[in-house]
Amino acid sequence: MARTDAAVTLTQMAARTNYSKSHLCNVELGKRPATPDLVLAYERVLGDSVNRRGALALAAAVVVPTAVAELIQHGFAAAIAPRRHVDDWMAQAEAYGQDYMSLGAAELQGRLAADLVVLQQELDSPHLWGVAARLMTVHGKTLPSNDGGRGAIRSYEMAAIAADRAGDLDTRVWVRGRAALALAYEGAHLPVAARLAGQAVGLSERPSLGRLNALTAQAHVAAFRGDTVASLSKLDDARRVFDTVGSAEQISDFAVPQWRFHTFESMLLSRLGHPGAVAAQEAADRARPVTLPRFATHIELHRGLMMASAGDAAGGLGYARRALDRLPPERHSLSLRLMLNEVERVAGAAT
Repeated sequence: MARTDAAVTLTQMAARTNYSKSHLCNVELGKRPATPDLVLAYERVLGDSVNRRGALALAAAVVVPTAVAELIQHGFAAAIAPRRHVDDWMAQAEAYGQDYMSLGAAELQGRLAADLVVLQQELDSPHLWGVAARLMTVHGKTLPSNDGGRGAIRSYEMAAIAADRAGDLDTRVWVRGRAALALAYEGAHLPVAARLAGQAVGLSERPSLGRLNALTAQAHVAAFRGDTVASLSKLDDARRVFDTVGSAEQISDFAVPQWRFHTFESMLLSRLGHPGAVAAQEAADRARPVTLPRFATHIELHRGLMMASAGDAAGGLGYARRALDRLPPERHSLSLRLMLNEVERVAGAAT
């Protein structure tokens, strides 16, 4: 396995990862599952020594048991087939960026996990590390952000490590900025969101989608901290970057077209109770493609949040719940569920 191949003893691994020797022994024997925390710990200790066999075993152990067999079969089928060209992986990543916009989290998560198991066997170039970084970021969006190390946070941390290995500045900024905005938009793990956004902004001052995401995340973090002036200032900074780098592409998680920026803006201004929220909501509705009903539901939940914040607790909560009910369950996302929870909290505080 990867540890023994790297000539690292179990005692040494326990000391370096802060896990007990008995726990690591049970994981390696398959008696206990390997959490994403443990996978990352092995990655940090072993680095490039993590070979395809050891990494596949660890990755399989992270997955829900009922999916392990299918995941392993997928991985080994790919291992005996011709390796995909880097261009094929890049095209696959772009396809996932588009699928994220319309598919539910559950459907996307399984497919992504299977392809990530295959990709980790082929990480032999900076370009592929860059693909892995982007896919791990999208994968994080399918995991609970309120589940600590077992959820989105660990995926985002792994994505940042992969981006650093890729050595591409735009990828390093984008991964951190996108992860920061994902957390801040949901109001989850704000210290982590602030840290990732700060890293992204600090890496480069050049206008980019990663910087745009990071500045928008900082605006949301400031809003949660009660600093309206700083929040609106960061939003203005983000808007100036958007005016330079806004995307023509309409449907991709790797793009920020006009309708999507207005959606980020709407969430922020709705939280602040700012009168500009209505204009942002209407602009998002006008510009958004009709094929993206999930994001239309985002705007409806923003409206429900505004109603609840303004004192109409029952009306706002009912509006938000009806909006989510109209969306087919298979289209639901974790962000929408967390947003409804936020409306419920605000409505509860108002009664």
